Amino acid sequence: MLRISDISFSIEGRPLFAGASATIPEGHKVGLVGPNGAGKTTLFRLIRGELTLDGGEISLPSRAKVGGVAQEVPSSSTSLLDTVLAADEERASLLAEAESATDPHRIAEVHARLADIDAWSGEARASSILRGLGFDTEAQARPCSDFSGGWRMRVALAGVLFAQPDLLLLDEPTNYLDLEGALWLEQYLARYPHTVIVISHDRDLLNRAVGAILHLEDKQLTLYQGGYDTFARTRRLRREAQAAQAKKQEARRAHLQSFVDRFRAKATKAKQAQARVKMLEKMEPITAPEEAAKQVFTFPEPEQLSPPIIAMESAAVGYGGPAILKRLNLRIDQDDRIALLGRNGEGKSTLSKLLAGKLDVMEGKITRSSKLRIGYFAQHQVDELDLAETPLTHLRRERPEEHPSKLRARLAGFGLGADQAETNVGKLSGGQKARLSLLLATLDAPHLLILDEPTNHLDIESREALVTALTEYSGAVVLVSHDMHLLGLVADRLWLVKGGAVAPYQGDLESYRAELLAPAPEERAAKAAAPKPAKPSRDAMSALKREVRDCEARVEKLTEMLEKLDAKLADPALYEAGKASDLAVWQAKHAEATQAMERAEALWMAALEKLEAAEQG
Repeated sequence: MLRISDISFSIEGRPLFAGASATIPEGHKVGLVGPNGAGKTTLFRLIRGELTLDGGEISLPSRAKVGGVAQEVPSSSTSLLDTVLAADEERASLLAEAESATDPHRIAEVHARLADIDAWSGEARASSILRGLGFDTEAQARPCSDFSGGWRMRVALAGVLFAQPDLLLLDEPTNYLDLEGALWLEQYLARYPHTVIVISHDRDLLNRAVGAILHLEDKQLTLYQGGYDTFARTRRLRREAQAAQAKKQEARRAHLQSFVDRFRAKATKAKQAQARVKMLEKMEPITAPEEAAKQVFTFPEPEQLSPPIIAMESAAVGYGGPAILKRLNLRIDQDDRIALLGRNGEGKSTLSKLLAGKLDVMEGKITRSSKLRIGYFAQHQVDELDLAETPLTHLRRERPEEHPSKLRARLAGFGLGADQAETNVGKLSGGQKARLSLLLATLDAPHLLILDEPTNHLDIESREALVTALTEYSGAVVLVSHDMHLLGLVADRLWLVKGGAVAPYQGDLESYRAELLAPAPEERAAKAAAPKPAKPSRDAMSALKREVRDCEARVEKLTEMLEKLDAKLADPALYEAGKASDLAVWQAKHAEATQAMERAEALWMAALEKLEAAEQG
């Protein structure tokens, strides 16, 4: 169990935490959310002991291992598989000791511990994790030095997942993953056997992989049960209740003050007026919650062009060698919203560059409207901004004739206010840099906007603002993103890039998700080849069915209990002043019921699998 007790911490005189507390039960999966700059990453550093608290305490069970992703795996000659295996330091140390130990008692202890941590399946587990993050068997045998920094970040993630620390801290892990890797990670975290806290702005991951949200706001921590959507709904109800209470109190204050003002000077009413003054003095002020600053993107509107704006006939494209994509017969109109699907390395970025005019066709034909303007945003462009210049300077270079006030208005239209306009880019947050890059990509009011992973570094509010802007935008959009929430709300056409070809995908995003998460062919073949056990007796079958019924009844009972607890926690009255202890009691009950449900569902699934295996035997 992780206990955060009344902690305080400041950076350069600015308080990030003031008397903040939270308790994370063992084995829980928690999403840590809050405004940019609130201190989420700092909290991770405090938990790891890299920073010293000003006050309070953070406690973990003795000998608990805390793990997080290193900044990057060094470029070395060690293979990816060996790099990941070495990340479990205990396993590596025990295996080395097993080779050299001579004391029989110590040898027995080492081998017992190796069995406890399932050391002998290490290579298979490490390989499975690497495969889930996009490395095939051939890539796993290659040295780390063969891969770029972004790919080595995936290796670092694979290493910490393989080491399985008791408390896993992940800070925006999907930022360097593609859609396939993000979906795999989502499933892996949901099954992870220990406690996880993940900082993420990926709404799908926060709905599917975690069971609670830890919200950091106004230097306080509040734990909400359920995924992100449940958190957002509960928080909205809580804020509405607080605002209503503040409004009622303000009316009551005005009424009392009016009486005091009218009758204080009258002898016959002086006592009553004085009583009301005391009532006003005793009244604890209720402050209406401040609304967060609305995040915005303002895309300039292009004029309409005759369709199609781009057409390809038997086109092929590559990088000087063999063609990456061939026989492309595609058409884009100005009202299209297209998502590019496909596993990493299939050619999504190559197609994006061809559409953007950054690559020429090797054969065939591509026709673009003569007046077509294209905006292109790729994540690497954020890293190519001049860190020593201000956003205003970047804009002035592109629009030297425009008045500074208009340039500032453009920056404000992308959520970069007066302070950020004059701040060196190197001091801006990742989200602010992404906003500047998006502004530069859309400066010419493009008819076609190509976005390759636009949501990295954007918080949830900014992602929602981007969805709104893209929905209202009158140009065509081509999207490559690991954010399925964004794809689902923006795209109305899906193109699958696979096997050197590009074709419309016949299913929807959910069917594509299921396709990506299906077992690999070799896993299905191994399952099919496994020998079938002998069919159990009638008594054994009856016992298995009875076990399934009992497990199912337990799950149904817990489901009813959780529904009642959810309803209780959604009651705005529970969040009124003075009810903090009641709220803590109900949250603790919900946490206990959630843990019980997880155990009950696991037992039910195990019983169902045993029954199914017996029936097929």
